Amino acid sequence: MDELKKKLENLGAEFLKVYEKLAITDKLKRVAKLEKQVAEPEIWRDVARATELNQELARIQSETEPYVLLKAQIEDLGELMSISDEGMKDEFEEQIGAMETEFNELKKALRFQGPYDASDAIVRITSGAGGTEAMDWAGMLERMYLRFFEKRGWKATCLERVEGEEAGIKTAVYEVVGTNAYGWLKSEHGVHRLVRLSPFNANNLRQTSFALVEILPVIKADTDVEIDEKDLRIDVYHSGGHGGQGVNTTDSAVRITHLPTNTVVAIQNERSQHQNKEKAMEILRGKLAQMKMEQHAETIGELRAGESAGWGQQIRNYVLQPYKLVKDTRTGYEDTDPDGVLDGKLEGLIEAYLENN
Repeated sequence: MDELKKKLENLGAEFLKVYEKLAITDKLKRVAKLEKQVAEPEIWRDVARATELNQELARIQSETEPYVLLKAQIEDLGELMSISDEGMKDEFEEQIGAMETEFNELKKALRFQGPYDASDAIVRITSGAGGTEAMDWAGMLERMYLRFFEKRGWKATCLERVEGEEAGIKTAVYEVVGTNAYGWLKSEHGVHRLVRLSPFNANNLRQTSFALVEILPVIKADTDVEIDEKDLRIDVYHSGGHGGQGVNTTDSAVRITHLPTNTVVAIQNERSQHQNKEKAMEILRGKLAQMKMEQHAETIGELRAGESAGWGQQIRNYVLQPYKLVKDTRTGYEDTDPDGVLDGKLEGLIEAYLENN
């Protein structure tokens, strides 16, 4: 029994280190503050603000709850072991083993210590050259990611979607809300290459297609990424998106160009010009933050146009013919079940990236 007590004591000590490193106590204080705020009737006069606070509350609660529960279990078991006899040894050993397994899973959160890892994410998928083939491939990637989001219980909101003429998509933009969404998805940033027998070719020839996936952190606060207004060109134009009566009767679509880097963001799905501008600025901040990380720049002013990851950075190959294999070019990780991967089984590929970065 003494050996088991020592084992539990060591587990508790290691757990507390992680608990402190992840600032769980501070997060619980934030939860208490948010609960008080959303309980006040006045805050619901501003529905957008109230919704934002509710989403933050739900996110932090989902992050902290497993740690709170495990902490209580370790403490309760310690008290129980102090007053129990040897007859409970096997049961205690089983409980400690289960706690160690759970703790090893929770420790994975330590991998998400980057400046934006805890943020929600913007996922932008763009078809490459190759017409219908490439657009179909972009559509396959869209489905893959939507399945992955669904499996993780994340909320994905479509911000922009342009369908291909015959199949797939030309581009699609989603805002993804979930615990460490950007931290999980940043591994997907880059060019994805598909090799298969073409379903669009009468001779059924082997075809190679490309699509670009951009993963951007959601940055809502202007202070996190400061952008000089004089560096922006803002154009408004007639929205061509779908919507209810009256949606497309005004120039509500917004295109924002960051002149020093020639970075362009266009949004037309929201119901008003103001909402489209806010969402476009949110995405622009994410794009510039991503560029800062890629270029190792200290400030936005140091960014250089045309030097960020784009079509030149191929990160993953999906081969369906003449053999079946998905291989990540950065980690060397391979999966011989491309059908599973394209159905949202991305955990192995993402885990391998996180372990190597």
